[in-house]
Amino acid sequence: MSSPTILATDVLSRLSHDADLEVAQNAVLALGLVAAGTNNARVAGTLRQLSSYYYKEPDVLFLVRIAQGLVHLGKGLITLTPEHSDRGLLSLESLAGIFCVLFSCLDMKSSILGKHAYILYFLTVAMRANILVTVDEEGKALPVPVRVGKAVDIVGQAGRPKTITGFQTHTTPVLLNVGERAELATSKYLPMTTVLEGVVILKKNPDYVEGD
Repeated sequence: MSSPTILATDVLSRLSHDADLEVAQNAVLALGLVAAGTNNARVAGTLRQLSSYYYKEPDVLFLVRIAQGLVHLGKGLITLTPEHSDRGLLSLESLAGIFCVLFSCLDMKSSILGKHAYILYFLTVAMRANILVTVDEEGKALPVPVRVGKAVDIVGQAGRPKTITGFQTHTTPVLLNVGERAELATSKYLPMTTVLEGVVILKKNPDYVEGD
């Protein structure tokens, strides 16, 4: 979900032109799910081509429009995943919502393409903002520099290994893509949580000295 690898999107792109219409329908919706909220240009271009290819098939065209909406979910500010807390915890409610939609795709003609299109609303329980916003103890926005990079698995490593690699420094609020992690780039503030995602409350560091 929300992780459009080249291998996965290539396979789904081929299947979306399959002679079996049910296979093509599921592949089209799967393209939207794997690229949900990423604004992925490759998938968006594929879906635009499919809208022209299936212009005489209203059912497939409906799924193409749904997939396009998923790709640009919240203009790229919302992701679709059952994981949270730096991918350390799994939300069973979110997972159930995703499975409800996937299970209904086994008989799409009598579910999503029939009288039960509202099944797609189950995806909302798995949607969450993929942004990092920092606020002070009074709840006011507090822009601070943060380093955003690819997350590194440091479980079992001795000492204080780096938790991110290939990072760039930005000022909050910032977007966190799948597989990315953020850390504060200043010692002036201390986060009141160990996971920097969503809305994070910062407090002033009593030991901070100007110029550090």
